[in-house]
Amino acid sequence: MNTAGDRLQDTARQAALALPDVSHGYPFTPGLDVYKVAGKVFLIVTDNPEEQIITVKCEPEHARAHVRGYASITPGRYLDKRHWISLGPGPGITERLVTDAVEDSYDLAVERLPRRDRPGAR
Repeated sequence: MNTAGDRLQDTARQAALALPDVSHGYPFTPGLDVYKVAGKVFLIVTDNPEEQIITVKCEPEHARAHVRGYASITPGRYLDKRHWISLGPGPGITERLVTDAVEDSYDLAVERLPRRDRPGAR
């Protein structure tokens, strides 16, 4: 089943908050809900009802494949377009795809942290 915009965003938020050591807030602008692990951004949820998207980190080869495979996945809206993708509601965008994208993005952010700063390292 395809995920509507508000469900897409709710699914992304729930997936992010279920992960260890996640914080979120609005550091850039009131319309961008930003999720971080150890200070590293891994998810941005756009609070604009006219543009219900999420933006996540993604390996460049996976990002290209997603952009080619889904009409409502585009290069990252706010960040480096090779390493970030934006997902909006549309054909093929399922809750599982959204959850996987958020979890993969989190994992990429954690991998780039020094070992001492990774969740569970304390």
